[in-house]
Amino acid sequence: QVQPVESGGRLVQPGESLRLSCAASGGTFSGYTVGWFRLAPGKEREYVAALRWSGGGTALEDSVKGRFTISRDIAKNTVYLQMNSLEPEDTAIYYCGVTKAVRSSWYDHSMYYYWGQGTQVAVSS
Repeated sequence: QVQPVESGGRLVQPGESLRLSCAASGGTFSGYTVGWFRLAPGKEREYVAALRWSGGGTALEDSVKGRFTISRDIAKNTVYLQMNSLEPEDTAIYYCGVTKAVRSSWYDHSMYYYWGQGTQVAVSS
C-alpha cells in the first residue's frame, strides 16, 4: 500500500514562499487523488488542495486560490504544494493523504485512506 511522506515545512516570515512535498513510499500514487489538508491549533482539519494523479486534474480551496498551487512530478512520484505570500493564518501542520473518491468529495478528509505524518509550517515575523 502507498504511504504518503510529507516534507518541506519550516519557519518562514510573512510574505515568503514555501514548497511542501508529498512523496509516495511503498507504492505509487497511480489511481489515487492526493490531497493536502492542514490542522492549526484550536481549529478543525481544513482541506487545502488536491490533485488526481491520472490526468493531473487539480482543485484548490477558495481561501488559498491565487497563493497556493498543487502540482506533481511523475518521475519522482511526488506531489507538491507551492505556497506563496504566506500569512500567519497559514501556520499549521500540513498533511497529505490519498483517496479514490470522486472530485466532489476531495474536500472530505474522511474519504482518504492513508495519511502521512505531517510537516509543520510556521509563519511568523
